[in-house]
Amino acid sequence: MRMLVLGMLLSAMFAPTVLADVKWEEDGWLATIGSERLESGDEFGCYGMPNLSWKADPGAVALECREYVENRIDASKWGSSPISTYTPSDLTASQHTTIANQGFSIHGDNTGQSATAWHGAENEPEMEYDWFDLGRRGGSLEKGIADIESLEFELESGGLVNMYWIGRIHDATVRHDGDVIDMLESRDDTWFTTWGEAYSYWAVERCNSFNHSMTGSTLNFEPIDSVACRASTNAWNVPITWIANISDATVIESSLPALNVEDRNTKEGWRQEGSILYISVLAGHKVEFNLSTEVDYDIVGRTQFFNNKSAALTVAGHSTTDLFLWSKRFDDHNFLKFTWLLSPRGLDEGLEWLPYAGIGVLLLSVSGIWLVLKKDALAYSKAEELMPEIDRGESDG
Repeated sequence: MRMLVLGMLLSAMFAPTVLADVKWEEDGWLATIGSERLESGDEFGCYGMPNLSWKADPGAVALECREYVENRIDASKWGSSPISTYTPSDLTASQHTTIANQGFSIHGDNTGQSATAWHGAENEPEMEYDWFDLGRRGGSLEKGIADIESLEFELESGGLVNMYWIGRIHDATVRHDGDVIDMLESRDDTWFTTWGEAYSYWAVERCNSFNHSMTGSTLNFEPIDSVACRASTNAWNVPITWIANISDATVIESSLPALNVEDRNTKEGWRQEGSILYISVLAGHKVEFNLSTEVDYDIVGRTQFFNNKSAALTVAGHSTTDLFLWSKRFDDHNFLKFTWLLSPRGLDEGLEWLPYAGIGVLLLSVSGIWLVLKKDALAYSKAEELMPEIDRGESDG
């Protein structure tokens, strides 16, 4: 009986799910602060899993990390599944393809691949796999490391500027550079976006079909929402800024809200500059513009970045294990948008002795119970021997 009970308890202790669960602890802030950041326009992607290695099995890491995010929060206001992930710089092109097959279109940053995206102002991506090596530009937000002059140079050069942020290193809280934040806040030529938004905006080139017509003095415009095309690029449906030349007409009324040149976060709307009408709209949304007069118009194409900005800026929160510590200080700077690369917290390696201590306690407990029972049985046997025998006579059965 002792061995049977011991075997049952040990089988439960060594169950694979138990061993896996003790490797990490989820971030409880995703349910509260995560929802706030999601509503404000941030993105959630993957960084890794404490119990798995990117080098040994990138597909398993990507799958488990994707499920970790999907089971707790949407990746963005534009899509539920994450499409952005960190990857180390020593993976092969084949391993990056394996990660992409798990739904991740953007791999960053500085991953060491030959095909690259936005490592410089002229390094504009041409194919989807260029995004397997997203560059890092502009440095870090960390105080003492951030370089305002270098960041300003990158923004003036144009293209996508991808900055780096980590809110805590071991037990030390990392401070951000307030001067950098103030400089960024003063710029109205920059689109503040996320990895997934920027990729999805770029990927619309594969799906840029639309319907348009002029009925009297009303301009009708509708980008076609091709789900199959978006699925082929694994991109979200985000507002794209289209360019329409409406000559000398002016917009009197529209079904879209008006935008200003200062608007720098992704949303739907319109604004006019001279003869040019900028229409920022989701695919599948039909919009109307009542013009001052009927004119010959032309749909020129799309702008490089949202609302015709000359540069785009993203901030990647690497290894985000505690969203509160990483994000709360930026609550007063809602113009900034972060790509939070999530990872559950790994349990302290110093506690790896706990399972062995548990086994020891288990053995002592079971053995102790057995010794007590054996002692009681021996005592009962001795007591029975001391009891006098009673002669009940021949009539007893």
